[in-house]
Amino acid sequence: MPDEQPKIIVDSDWKAQAQAEKERLAAKEVAAKPQASQSGAPQPGVPEGQPPTLFEELLRMLATQALLYMGAFPDPSTGQAVLSPEMAKLHIDMLGDLEAKTKGNLSEQEDQILKSYVHELRMQYVEVSREIARLIKEGKLKPSGPGAAPGGVSIAGPGSIPPGPGMM
Repeated sequence: MPDEQPKIIVDSDWKAQAQAEKERLAAKEVAAKPQASQSGAPQPGVPEGQPPTLFEELLRMLATQALLYMGAFPDPSTGQAVLSPEMAKLHIDMLGDLEAKTKGNLSEQEDQILKSYVHELRMQYVEVSREIARLIKEGKLKPSGPGAAPGGVSIAGPGSIPPGPGMM
């Protein structure tokens, strides 16, 4: 028996098509990378299975805390609205500081989100503060005692306080 290797014939057109397809997919992947990183897809340097830390999540966290202290939703442990204008203002001011310190260093989307959070929260803060002042004057709210959140108020009588205008 002669040691004859089987001869493999490869169609050169097939190779050219495969190479062209490979290049098209690579180009499509490169074009999709910037969009994927903005949409919350896993980012380089972040371990698989662990969510990336996003600037937008930090903004959402601070905005949520401000809304919590403006009575937008109840405290999970007590089931009652938390009204603490000083704490709400602190979180809104932190967002304002982030806006000033990051000016020119954010993507257009991040900048727009931050500006809208700061604007909306400031407007809601003014409305909630006016409503709290009115309810205190009417005797329906009273400043909280020791152990309460700084600047907090509590309900003076039975019932609950509806969220202010535009609250989530």
